[in-house]
Amino acid sequence: MIDVIETTLNWRRLSPRMLVIHPFQEVVRAAPALLGLLVAGSSSGGQGHLWSVAGVALMVVLGMLRWFTTTYRITPEHVQVRRGLLTRKVVTVPRDRVRTVDVTSHVLHRVLGLARVEVGTGTSERRHEGRLKLDALTAAEAARLRVELLHRSPVASDAAATVSPTMSPVAPPAGSTPAAETELARMRPEWVRFGPFTMSGLVTVGVVAGFVSRLVSEGNVDLGRVGPVQETWRWFSAMSLPLEIATVVLVLVVFVSVASTLGYVLAFGNFRLTRHAEGTLHVTRGLLTTRAITIEERRLRGVEVSEPLLLRAVRGARLSAVTTGLRAAQGSQRGGSLLLPPAPRAAAVSVARLVLPSAAGAPSASSASSASEASPVTADLTPHGPAALRRRFTRAYGVHALVLAALLALWWWAGLPSWTWLTAAALLPLTALLAADRYRSLGHALTSGYLVTRWGSLARRRVALECDGVIGWNIERSFFQRRARLATLTATTAAGKQGYQVRDVDLTEALRLAAAGTPGLLDPFLVEAQHVS
Repeated sequence: MIDVIETTLNWRRLSPRMLVIHPFQEVVRAAPALLGLLVAGSSSGGQGHLWSVAGVALMVVLGMLRWFTTTYRITPEHVQVRRGLLTRKVVTVPRDRVRTVDVTSHVLHRVLGLARVEVGTGTSERRHEGRLKLDALTAAEAARLRVELLHRSPVASDAAATVSPTMSPVAPPAGSTPAAETELARMRPEWVRFGPFTMSGLVTVGVVAGFVSRLVSEGNVDLGRVGPVQETWRWFSAMSLPLEIATVVLVLVVFVSVASTLGYVLAFGNFRLTRHAEGTLHVTRGLLTTRAITIEERRLRGVEVSEPLLLRAVRGARLSAVTTGLRAAQGSQRGGSLLLPPAPRAAAVSVARLVLPSAAGAPSASSASSASEASPVTADLTPHGPAALRRRFTRAYGVHALVLAALLALWWWAGLPSWTWLTAAALLPLTALLAADRYRSLGHALTSGYLVTRWGSLARRRVALECDGVIGWNIERSFFQRRARLATLTATTAAGKQGYQVRDVDLTEALRLAAAGTPGLLDPFLVEAQHVS
């Protein structure tokens, strides 16, 4: 990103319809504080409603200023956004650095025929303040901009180079034929059964609790004096302790399951993954809020198959892209790298095989040809041996022993109820199962030009990373790893999370993987090590 201060012509404003959306967004954002002013003023006999009206008016003015102080332009070389009232800033993105274009339409946007465009680059995803957003353009202009930035043909690029830098690009002809596309995946109604197992409803619980807490705090409300709350608390207090715990757990499970299912439908309804002839993957999803993400396949460096514990119990998984210029998926409903929502694991594996580019001729640890090797998402993995198994049990039981010792100490000296440490002691078999599952999840392979690594138990992940996308290798050995003759090998890349680990692998195997994954990279170090020895 380049921040410069300029004054030039040919700057364009966002859609005037944003004069409705921006003030509304500001009022919604400040709703708890405005409601608190109203309640506090009314309860004290003051003019609380006048303060609330003044606050709403201020939010409306701030929202309108966002439209008046924001302009943008698109040249053959750059995408620029100018914003600010007292301090004017121009954020410039070179068009050859554009990696993704994310088009989002919230409910109010869709009612007014608008869309928000976010241009992703290799640096914009690491710096929140540097992301280039256009909120908002008309839906037609957003679609045209997405095609222009990512679906440029060589002829169009050459033609654009002859245009003056101060001129805005010309829109494609209205009657032009859209690029050919191939559908790779589509949302199926039976996938909704995976919604309750995503546990995304826990976020809803936190949001609702936070909103209610802030509203109560701002309005100085005593919930204990509210009739329904008093009756519910009286009914709940009459129960025994085990029944209270069971009731809370049951209510929480039901609420989270319903909220997770509803969130799944709203976030992934109308999901569709397509491949375009220009070499891009296009993801569209959402019912109330629609989102369209376009990823250049030449930026794709691999895929990640994620299987959280509950989702794995019903043979489900989600698929994400490991690509440059796009932040890694965050949760089940966030992140532009998501290629497939929670779905049957077989569907995730099938889509991963369709998405991964061919790696014929790439280095492999096997002597067989690339054509005869298994797909990176289905290839058998090499286990990490007994030393890694002992390390899993040692770490698991070590943490459990520390917790149990702390609970015993608090019970002995501070009078903590005895059921706390008794429960911790009873969970020892569960700790053993967790350690065993973590070891079963460990594995790695080098096949068809991809480094494949798998790890995790509560959230098991399998990553297939293209060796051509690896820019370096990092070998780390802690004190305990050195005693066990193990190491953690990290493949450094510019894509995804910028680093993927092969955990607790034998040191000799780690060196072999690095040498085979990037031939010649470690030769000077290995030769020098031999001379030293």
